[in-house]
Amino acid sequence: MDQLAPAEVSPYRVFSAEEWARLRAGTPLTLTKEDVERLRSTGDKVDLREVERIYLAVSRLLSAHVEASQLLFRQRQAFLGGEENRKTPFVIGIAGSVAVGKSTTARLLKELLARWPSCPKVQLVTTDGFLYPNAVLEAEGLMKRKGFPESYDVGAILRFLSDVKAGVPRVEAPVYSHLVYDVVPNGRVSVEAPDILIFEGLNVLQVRDMPRDGKAVPFVSDFFDYSIYIDADEADIRRWYVERFMRLRDTAFRQDASYFRRYSLIGEAQALEVAETLWETINARNLRENILPTRPRADLILRKGPGHLTEQVALRKI
Repeated sequence: MDQLAPAEVSPYRVFSAEEWARLRAGTPLTLTKEDVERLRSTGDKVDLREVERIYLAVSRLLSAHVEASQLLFRQRQAFLGGEENRKTPFVIGIAGSVAVGKSTTARLLKELLARWPSCPKVQLVTTDGFLYPNAVLEAEGLMKRKGFPESYDVGAILRFLSDVKAGVPRVEAPVYSHLVYDVVPNGRVSVEAPDILIFEGLNVLQVRDMPRDGKAVPFVSDFFDYSIYIDADEADIRRWYVERFMRLRDTAFRQDASYFRRYSLIGEAQALEVAETLWETINARNLRENILPTRPRADLILRKGPGHLTEQVALRKI
């Protein structure tokens, strides 16, 4: 992790996967092989052993932070004479490139955290639903920048997270369909006062230019209690993206409703060229310009190797 060296001045403590696995410290494995297969995304190599090596310790760490937050709330409640009646959700942000494994990580952690003895209520929301509809992106000339910061309704994201953190009992988030590659009209998912909210997306750690007049400008990450970045070499992410595209070409893209159905009707060589072009002109640019620069803002960095499995973990020092 080039940004994390030298160790003596780094804000992170770096562990090998083997060192990190020992921090599981007896945390029980509550998922089955079938659970993992159901939760992982297309092309992701996460298996039950990877859950034991990496994700059990991550869930233990996050559970400790949640418990500390709950303790602080009770102490603050006592300090204020019981005026605060409701603990607001503990929000975990998960960032990283397309095809790096954010969605799998988010779903695994949702399942693991919900199975701790305290049985907290855990909900997951992705930023995809907050993309502007394709009609808007087309009108604004942004379809080729879909996934870039300007393609999201940031105001809606901030209002959603603000309501969640304000303790509003029921907050709705828009829904996205990867099949039709667009926001679902009138689609909504309800977030109803969970103990933990996982908020996953490409640019959730993104910052904005500060105003000269000193007015408050909230960032999405201002609402996070903890943040995770899924990391890997660009060459590996590119390969995973192209491989996933070619696999989807033979599966989901063949559905009549698929936005990408046209790519299932062309030859393999032409489809491969399309995948590589999409990576280089859209996803690689977004990674270099917007996503990767946010990596040093994360509390925890999971660094994947060529095999799509975590090889290093960097934990921000306290």
